[in-house]
Amino acid sequence: MRRAVEGLDTPYPIGSLLPAVFQDDPLAMRWTGALDEVLAPAISALDCLPAYADPLLAPADFTRWLAGWLGTVLDENWPLHRQRGAVAQCVPLFRLRGTAEGLRALVELVTDGEVELVDSGGVSWSHAPGSALPGDPTAQLTVRVTVPEGTSVDVAALEELLVAEKPAHVPHRLEVVER
Repeated sequence: MRRAVEGLDTPYPIGSLLPAVFQDDPLAMRWTGALDEVLAPAISALDCLPAYADPLLAPADFTRWLAGWLGTVLDENWPLHRQRGAVAQCVPLFRLRGTAEGLRALVELVTDGEVELVDSGGVSWSHAPGSALPGDPTAQLTVRVTVPEGTSVDVAALEELLVAEKPAHVPHRLEVVER
């Protein structure tokens, strides 16, 4: 993934580590200089390893690789800042998976819009047994996404995302509106 970078110097030249007799030999110094040129990107990557593990700092190609490590698939059409944000948010989103808050956060991340979830159920308690159940007995989920004017949303991809993330037994309706 990383490759030679033109003019990248190494902080640890091999020639300076050789005994003095070899440091006076031009052939040995040219040979170790060539090794330094080949090893400089690897040394640079190791010196910057914490930055490679941070999706907000990692190189663009490594950000997509981090997404693969975390089991996340990125849309390559997204701008880099959005891909970085998705990778940075995937662990907190995994914790919320299966909840309304997790679905809202995921759809907001994907669409860059405001998301409103309306479900037909509810939760309540009562001292009296046999009380009426809250909500509608028929399960239904409505997802309203409000995006800024002129923003395009891939509705088919969003539908696939909703099918994958919502409870399987709950039918849904998707509404995408412009602000």
